[in-house]
Amino acid sequence: MKLYEITLKPLSGFGTLLKGDTLFGHFCWQIAGDDRLCGWPLGELIDNYQIKPFIVFSSAFPKFYIEKIYHYAFKTPDIPPDMLFDLPKEKRERIRKRKEYKSKKWMIIQENRKFRSFKELEFLSDEEVIGKANRTVSRETQKRLRYAGSKQFISMFDQPHNTINRITGTTGEGRFAPFIEEQQVYYPETELALFVGFDESFINIKQVLSGLERIGECGFGKDASSGLGKFMLVKETEKYIKDMGSDSPNVCYTLSPCVPEKDTYSDIFFMPFTRYGKHGDVLAKSGNPIKKPVIMADEGAVLIPKNKEVFDKPYIGQAVTNVSKAEPKTVVQGYSLYIPVSVEA
Repeated sequence: MKLYEITLKPLSGFGTLLKGDTLFGHFCWQIAGDDRLCGWPLGELIDNYQIKPFIVFSSAFPKFYIEKIYHYAFKTPDIPPDMLFDLPKEKRERIRKRKEYKSKKWMIIQENRKFRSFKELEFLSDEEVIGKANRTVSRETQKRLRYAGSKQFISMFDQPHNTINRITGTTGEGRFAPFIEEQQVYYPETELALFVGFDESFINIKQVLSGLERIGECGFGKDASSGLGKFMLVKETEKYIKDMGSDSPNVCYTLSPCVPEKDTYSDIFFMPFTRYGKHGDVLAKSGNPIKKPVIMADEGAVLIPKNKEVFDKPYIGQAVTNVSKAEPKTVVQGYSLYIPVSVEA
């Protein structure tokens, strides 16, 4: 499997965050709409997906440029603080430090820097990351952000919507009632790192880029027709993700929501993420566009394999089937790329 990092530049807000399983669904619709995109019909690619995935997407992670070096902002691993930080032994001080560390939402990794353990890395809160990112934005942008009081790296807010009844000229009840949708906006001038693994016997990097470019132009996720979810491709770099982590790992740090394989891990630390999926494109208008919910381990999960064979592949997890009545062949990306890390017991 070939592995690449693809840098994206957000051009709008997002109604749906760029998570790996949703990106996979969007990419499949691009293939369904154009068999020439990768030279294979989607049906044939999906038939083998449970055994050998033709492509696996990570979620998108912020990256910013400081002192001529790119820094990635990954989600802080979902493991006990004791496994991330050297906590004081004194009880009161220990409790105070644990509370302080709860605000450290971001794990910062310098580009091309190899690390062995999580304890070697820097963990920052939203405000601390913004302090670093401010060095990369223009002075005019900094003034605008101070005026707006922005304190989050990914700001979420409620966007009001309404539909006008052309007979009365106003909003009203039912489908004309005003409603609110949540929207996410990335910190200005932030780029996003997307990691992609693909099987070259089915698809190549030019085809991957073409599919992603189409998604960025049309819009990704909810409210794309209203102008949300737009992004552009900046560059692509072949990157062997294992080179970021430990040479003698004992855990996997996941880069997208996943469904771990059964009887493979001795322990799993994760935050549950429930995907309430809905079909897009032509199936959005089908009799039953709603998929069955899928409970996943969100990105940032830490999985401890029972044996070292797990590290022979660049991805973990499994495909999820039987989720749709409208299209029985529908699959969900339960796979995830990962960074191998060494963690003390």
